[in-house]
Order: sequence, then structure tokens, then C-alpha cells
Amino acid sequence: MGGVEDTEPPSKRIKVSSVDLESLSNNLSVLAHINPWGGQMARPLPSQGREDVIGSKGTIKKVEFVRVITKALYSLGYERSGAILEEESGIPLHSSVVNLFCKQVLDGNWDGSMVTLQKIGLDDEYILKSACFLIMEQKLFELLEKNMVLEALETLTNEITPLGIKKKRVHELSSCVISPLQRLSLGFSNVGIETSNSRMRLLGELQKLLPPSIMVPERRLEQLVEQALEAQRESCYLHNSAEGCLSLYTDHLCAKDQLPSQTTQILQAHDDEVWFLEFSNQGEYLASSSNDKSAIIWEVHENGEVTLKHRLTGHQKPVIMVAWSPDDSQLLTCGMEEVVRRWDIHTGKCLHVYQKTGLGLMSCGWFPDGKQLFFGVTNRTICFWDLDGKELYSWKGQPTSKICDVSITKDGRQFISLCSETTIVVLDRETKNEKLIEEEQTITSFSLSKDNNFLLANLINQEIHLWSIKDDPKLIARYKGLKRSRFIIRSCFGGRDQAFIASGSEDSQVYIWHRATGDLVQSLAGHSGTVNCVCWNPTNPHMLASASDDLTIRIWGLSRANLKHKETYSNGIIHHSNGNCK
Repeated sequence: MGGVEDTEPPSKRIKVSSVDLESLSNNLSVLAHINPWGGQMARPLPSQGREDVIGSKGTIKKVEFVRVITKALYSLGYERSGAILEEESGIPLHSSVVNLFCKQVLDGNWDGSMVTLQKIGLDDEYILKSACFLIMEQKLFELLEKNMVLEALETLTNEITPLGIKKKRVHELSSCVISPLQRLSLGFSNVGIETSNSRMRLLGELQKLLPPSIMVPERRLEQLVEQALEAQRESCYLHNSAEGCLSLYTDHLCAKDQLPSQTTQILQAHDDEVWFLEFSNQGEYLASSSNDKSAIIWEVHENGEVTLKHRLTGHQKPVIMVAWSPDDSQLLTCGMEEVVRRWDIHTGKCLHVYQKTGLGLMSCGWFPDGKQLFFGVTNRTICFWDLDGKELYSWKGQPTSKICDVSITKDGRQFISLCSETTIVVLDRETKNEKLIEEEQTITSFSLSKDNNFLLANLINQEIHLWSIKDDPKLIARYKGLKRSRFIIRSCFGGRDQAFIASGSEDSQVYIWHRATGDLVQSLAGHSGTVNCVCWNPTNPHMLASASDDLTIRIWGLSRANLKHKETYSNGIIHHSNGNCK
């Protein structure tokens, strides 16, 4: 292994006494005798009669498999277990030459380590030179730390420079020999104080450099297991489980019961149609707005219960939308062609009213830093204001309808807005470049994905289109099945990794599609009127909220088998606010 035959038994290379090994071996024999699953039943049979491979498909090399397990045992601190595995299997983790090399590096035996490195059997000359470079670099800095400047200069001149690689680094090392301050700037201070740690780091760098057949990479078993779990997660068609659900004991597969499909609460606090709702960024609150000219802040408790926190009143017209500040401490509410109000979510008090003389506001939102706001205005412009109500500038696009959805990317660089009935514009604020998403049908609303790379467009023809907007806009998928003829219906991304699309519908249903395939996977019945808006909790893939013309908000969660469902009603009689600003 590693180009050199291993002649020494593991017991001579590992610091474990023969007495300890014998004692532990006896204990293991006793346990195997007692355990009905021990003995031959616990031993994997060779694959297809071959001793050098294991597993049902005969693709796992036994030597590699055992070495990776041994490395994992040592990394976990189970040194005696690792030594026993080497002893019993007859498969050493490293060759005696590699073990000697590691010891010489940790001991600072630089000349010896260079000689041993030549014996390891590296075929790639550049890898060999790079390993030598790392060793000699460590030697140089330890000499400098001891104020042995002449010796360090000799190492640089006679041992590092002749390697003929990393010329820029050689120049940096030269300046380190001349100037102690340069050593600090390159991060090589206190080498002498932490010599053992720096040598361990050096060994780690050498391990990354040398072929894995010579030195098994650190945490290799963990990487393989993580890759296997990730592959199972990616192949799970309906994956929507909570974090930490993947297990090594069973293969992972989500069923539909991991999607929110059961009404867990019906919130009845609005006096008229509920038009809009949105969870806060951390999923701890839900805000809703209504034709009753009010908005409500709901609190989402750890047990999933949703209760009324504040009723926000003061608008003279229906409240058509809400927007959470980036830190979830404040909320904007927008009246239909009216004003925008900013609220403190903890006190429920109105902090400021934004209005534009002679014009009405139709949408609102926050800049990512929470210090500026933007509003869609009835004169088909987008205005940008600071928190104190000072208008900073405005942008006017092509003539459009009064329904003016506006979004901004997390970096604050791109604005997204309707610029005509069938076109959405993506505007780069720095370059002023525009990208157009052009549909054949009228766009009624749109929403942006969490990663800002995708956009959902709801169309008048009862379809939802998924567009990629990272580069040139590209239509990715179509979702069909919802009913829409008169009203604005809003859809959303949601679920684990936003792998699903949800939407309301005029037939009082909530529809859920698989994002990648476009398949309709769930339709949720319960509302008795048009479902205007849906929103998925961004931190809980099992919680979905829907707002309806039936005056209610439904909270959807996981169905509970063999558990009688009781609908919980909230009358919303908790805190009230009249919306008066100081």
C-alpha cells in the first residue's frame, strides 16, 4: 500500500499494549458468545465468492472499506478499536513508511521526513515537490522563530528555491527572512508557541496533497455517508421532512403525509374578505390584510398554534398587502390607492404614514438593509423613500395597470415589477440594464423565490409559469389546475428547499404542485369562498396558510393518523390598535 510493502504487524505500529489487546479481545469474544447476532451472522459474506470485494454488487473493495472505517475510528478517538480492527483484519491503515513519515513531521525531523517522502512512491513529480515545499516552509519558519536567520536563509536558498515552484511564495518567504513584520502580515506569528499545532496543520495539508491510496483523507467515511443521505434526499420525490429526519437505519422516502394537508386552525378575526397574508422572515409571525380596512399580526407559537397579537386599524380603504421588515420588527400595510403605514410589531403602534399628494399607493416593500422603502404608485411609477418619509427618487417604466407588484432581490441590486399587462421587467439598479419576462397572457401577480433566481407569474388563463431569471429569462415549468376568472390569485414557493408551488383558486381550493415536474400533488378543500392568497412558513415546511373571501384564514399542517381532528377557532379578541401616529 502506498507503493511500499508493509512488513510490520499493526501491533508494533500502534501504541497499544499486547495485554490490553488480549484483554479487550477476550471481552469481545465473550460478548459475541452472548449476543445472538454476533459470530458469523455479524460478518458480511464475500461478494460473489471473491475475498477482495464486499457488498451485494461486488463494487466495494474490501481493503479500502476497512481502511476508511479504521480512519473513522481513529478520528472519533476510538484508538484501541482502530488498532484492533487493523490487527484482526490484517489491513493496516497506513504503510510503515507512511507512519514513519508522519512521526518525523510531527517530531520536526525535517531531513528524515524528506528522505522518507522519497520512499513513499509518489509518481507525480509536482505533488512530490509541493510536499517538499510545505515541509521546508515549516522548517524555515521554525528557524526564524528561534532567530536562526542564517540557517533559515540557507534553507530558502538551498532547499526551497531549487524546487522551482511557487515563485511568488518564494518571494514572500524571502521578505520574511529579511523583515519580522512581514512574517506577521503573512500570518506566521507565534509558530514557536504553537509548534505542535502548526505541525499538525502541516500534516493535514500534506494529507490533502498526497493521494488517498497513501493517506486516507480525514473524515472520508462521514463524507461518503453524507453523500449517500444527500442522494436519497434528492431522489425523494415528495421530500418535505424536517431537518434531521434522515436516518442511517432506513432508506429515506417521504409520502404525501409530509405535506400540509389538514386544517389545524381556522382564524376568524377579519370582518370581510381576507385578501393577503405573509409569514415573517423567521416564521414567528403571520400578517394578514382584508377588505375590512384592517391588518392583523398573528403570533406563531412553537407548538404550531397561531394566536392574534395585534389588530392594526387606521386605513380608510381596504388593505391590499403587507410587507415585513428584514428583521421582522416592523410591518408595512398598504391601503388600496391610499397610504402606507409602518407599524411596530411588538407594541402594535403606527410609527409613520407615507402618502403622495394627489396619488395613491398600490404596493410596498423594504430594501434589504431595512433603511429604505419602495412603493408602487397609481401613476405607474415606483418611488423610493427613507423611513422618515423623504422621497429619494423614483423610477417610471412603461404604462401598466394599477396592479403593481414590486419585488427587490436580497442584494438590493435588482428591482422586479410589472411594466405592462403581459411583461415583467427585471431592472439592474447599478447598470440600468433591463431583462424582460414576456408572456402571451395578462399577468395578474408574481412572486420571487427565496434564492432570487426564480419567479412565479400568475396568468389570467388559469396557469402559473415558473421563470428562471438568474441569467436571460427562461420559462421552466407550467402549473395548471387552479380556477381563475375574476379575481387576483396569488401563489408562492414553499416546502423544504422550496420544492413545491402552492396557489389559491376561485373554486375555494388550495393547490400544491411539485415544482420540478409540474405535477399536481395535492388539492386542499375547506374554504367556502375564493382563496385569494397562500403563504408557506419559511422555517416550517409543514405549515401553510391560506386567505379567503369566506372571511377566514386556514392554517394547514400534517395530517395525524388515528387522531380525531378538532378545528380550533380564534376570535381575535386580544390587542387592538387604532393606528393613530404620534
